[in-house]
Amino acid sequence: MSGTGPKTSGLAEVSYSTPYGRLNQRLHESRTLSLELASPLSDEDQIVQAMDDASPTKWHLAHTTWFYEAFVLREHLPGYEVFSDQFEYCFNSYYEAKGDRHPRASRGLLTRPSASEVRNYREHVDSALVTLMNDDAAQSEEVLALIELGINHEQQHQELLLTDILNLFALQPLRPAYRPPPLHSVGSRAQNISKLVSYGGGIHGIGRDGEGFTYDNEGPRHDVLIHPFRLADRCITNREFLSFIESGAYRDPLAWLADGWATIKDQGWTAPGYWQKKDDAWHQMTLNGFLPIDLDAPVSHVSYYEAEAFARFAGKRLPTEFEWEHASGGVAVDGNTLGSGALRPRPAGGANVVEPQQMFGDVWEWTQSAYMPYPGFRPSEGAVGEYNGKFMCSQQVLRGASCVTPDGHTRRTYRNFFYPGQRWQFMGLRLAEDA
Repeated sequence: MSGTGPKTSGLAEVSYSTPYGRLNQRLHESRTLSLELASPLSDEDQIVQAMDDASPTKWHLAHTTWFYEAFVLREHLPGYEVFSDQFEYCFNSYYEAKGDRHPRASRGLLTRPSASEVRNYREHVDSALVTLMNDDAAQSEEVLALIELGINHEQQHQELLLTDILNLFALQPLRPAYRPPPLHSVGSRAQNISKLVSYGGGIHGIGRDGEGFTYDNEGPRHDVLIHPFRLADRCITNREFLSFIESGAYRDPLAWLADGWATIKDQGWTAPGYWQKKDDAWHQMTLNGFLPIDLDAPVSHVSYYEAEAFARFAGKRLPTEFEWEHASGGVAVDGNTLGSGALRPRPAGGANVVEPQQMFGDVWEWTQSAYMPYPGFRPSEGAVGEYNGKFMCSQQVLRGASCVTPDGHTRRTYRNFFYPGQRWQFMGLRLAEDA
């Protein structure tokens, strides 16, 4: 433990009776949750960066704070005093319009500012946000939109905080648990046989419908032609993926896309991420520690290359992101996300469940769709326009949510995206086929 204990943000002082009442409450809850997620970690835990794609916990806490300072407080709170001019360089991520920044791969070298000073930074910015949110003159539509974006931005980093600390702990010889496993079972047993649900073809609307917050990459809404298809009613399990491993696929170049096989050889992969044999049985590093794999839980920490190869091994394919979104239309946006407390994927429900399961939780699901702009897409004006649009190249779309996605931070139109060789996130798959 850090010794400081979990704190609440200073935003508890905000008046929820203002026109921004619900937004104020969500802002306070979001800022508080980040501190709660960091509270099981020592200050030493919060400094280290295990690989280039991951970031230290301290950096996540500071960067989400810098976002409010750079985009909200500097621009919309008269008289705001910057906590430290040096933090602009240290905690900018990729916003070129905001100036130079510390190299991403070297974030783990930032022993200064200390974790304690970062917590002070958060308190300073939260205090200023209280002033802003209680100032009627500052409550413009532009400020509202930026606060909403900041909340969602911080939720993304809350998920990254957990997956990045898992990546770090997996490399520790002591294999520490972020949190001990629950005393009770984390889920019911899965169906023995996955079923395929049929969907008719036609022209269907895809993308944001104008209700609630969405990122700019979720629109504009547009029509797409979807041919008849079938989609599996649950995600692929560890048990099913084990058959892929035992077939010798990780030694067979014909099982892979060319780039996939090159990655397999270069990385020395023989199984999903964090899998390791112990006493001739497969175990996996989890946020609950190093545990035997749950054979009936969804396979996690697989790259696009592994997902695509497994789909062909099974005689199926990955769904397109449009098929996935269309199929999710009759499914409740609910599932095993961060609020469940499981911190790892859980088995699907019983055989009597009709609708597709696990679409919003457990694991992000790879699709065969490249991350590209929708017809008519235009990035937002200014630096915030760098948020999504400039990454629309050489990445694949994932849909749904994972077991560490903050509650409420998902929707049918949400487009997550990663490079095909990445797998430190909770990434899995479900199968599809032409009807």
